[in-house]
Amino acid sequence: MPFKPVENPKCPKCDKSVYAAEERVAGGYKYHKSCFKCGMCGKMLDSTNCSEHEKELYCRNCHARKYGPKGYGFGGGAGCLSMDSGAHLGDDDPHIMVSRAPLLPKAIAKAPEGEGCPRCGGYVYAAEQMLARGRAFHKTCFKCGDCNKGLDSTSVSEGPDKEIYCKVCYGKRFGPKGYGYGQGGGTLQSDCYAHLDQAPKTTVIDTSVIKAPQGQGCPRCGGVVFAAEEVLAKGRPWHRKCFKCKDCHKTLDSIIACDGPDRDVYCKTCYGKKWGPHGYGFACGSGFLQTDGLTEDEISATRPFYNPDTTSIKAPPGQGCPRCGGMVFAAEQQLAKGTMWHKKCFNCAECHRPLDSVLACDGPDKEIHCKACYSKLFGPKGFGFGHAPTLVCADGAYAPAIQNPNPTSGPKAAPGQGCSRCGYAVYAAEQMISRGRIWHKRCFSCADCNRSLDSTNLNDAPNGEIYCRGCYGKNFGPKGVGFGMGAGTLTMA
Repeated sequence: MPFKPVENPKCPKCDKSVYAAEERVAGGYKYHKSCFKCGMCGKMLDSTNCSEHEKELYCRNCHARKYGPKGYGFGGGAGCLSMDSGAHLGDDDPHIMVSRAPLLPKAIAKAPEGEGCPRCGGYVYAAEQMLARGRAFHKTCFKCGDCNKGLDSTSVSEGPDKEIYCKVCYGKRFGPKGYGYGQGGGTLQSDCYAHLDQAPKTTVIDTSVIKAPQGQGCPRCGGVVFAAEEVLAKGRPWHRKCFKCKDCHKTLDSIIACDGPDRDVYCKTCYGKKWGPHGYGFACGSGFLQTDGLTEDEISATRPFYNPDTTSIKAPPGQGCPRCGGMVFAAEQQLAKGTMWHKKCFNCAECHRPLDSVLACDGPDKEIHCKACYSKLFGPKGFGFGHAPTLVCADGAYAPAIQNPNPTSGPKAAPGQGCSRCGYAVYAAEQMISRGRIWHKRCFSCADCNRSLDSTNLNDAPNGEIYCRGCYGKNFGPKGVGFGMGAGTLTMA
């Protein structure tokens, strides 16, 4: 059986085979990559700007010029009327048939009465329906009943005559009329029957005339309070319109309402004038004393009495405040040395400075002090401790001599297992390691100057000892001109 090669599709532009590696698809046809360009201007195309017509490719501009609409406003400028028939573009092809039949509207199937579009009566399908007043309109029928302006859900207004309008036409038909309502500044119109119809009236019912049983209605008017207009204050329901200040009749809300002791409500200003503090400095200016005709006994009688001094309430011995012996309550307690103090008693025993958990120091005399007083009373004394030129010896005793911390007794460790400096055993809590050898932390110091060392300034010497950097340089570092001996000195040591 003879071999037959696979037939590849032909490029419509050059009529040659198109292979998969170079194909471009448009209009169901496959083109070479080099042939995928506009047939008029030669512009290279891609999937975003390609238009295909009769196996020919065009860019969008050339396709619009050759096959798009022509006439006034289509690419000819605002003041130009183009009568170009497109003959120079080659659209006089005798094989192209142009239909001259008039465009007639499609017939719409009529729906049963009350089920179709309210405007045309036809069936309304889900893809084109627009809803208003619970009824479905065609998208093309969803327009103003007066000016035929197309509407949407933001501009539609439903009239009382079961018709839809734009907002302007709705305002003209059913909106308020008179001076200032769309008729100009100098016009007064009182015709509410301009279009032989009238906006629906709203009935306002005064619920305050419906009296409630004694003690159950609005405290201001005594009427029944329904849930839609209820405002609560002091556990009692009020009408929204009755919820006003008793003195200035200012409308109140939950933020500015103040419940007075007379079981009425006030704004903050009137409450302060009537029930707030009176006298020098209370909203009357400096130098003015106001009592509003009230005596001191009358002012005191209207306020509840309380004794803020809790130190007068004595606690059992050993359980109260160490300073005053009074009962310490949770709201004012301060803790020090496991005992509770009053907040106002929690101050320095010497200078009476108020303290907190940061400044307080517990002294051996079972008192609390600030840091300055604590250091004066119980801190170290002598040269440099608070009195630079003074040497103080508090009790005449000599200062104890500094003891050598290195061990001098006890058994030593096995050779190579103990401290490299003293030879005694080294425990894990105090060991320091250098070159595989262990040291006591107290022995881990420079062999010359005894300076304490760590991993940052340690230098292991060839003699098995450890040094700081300065001593290591003196003992084992380079010597000569510039190495610690001055610029003009040459040492051959």
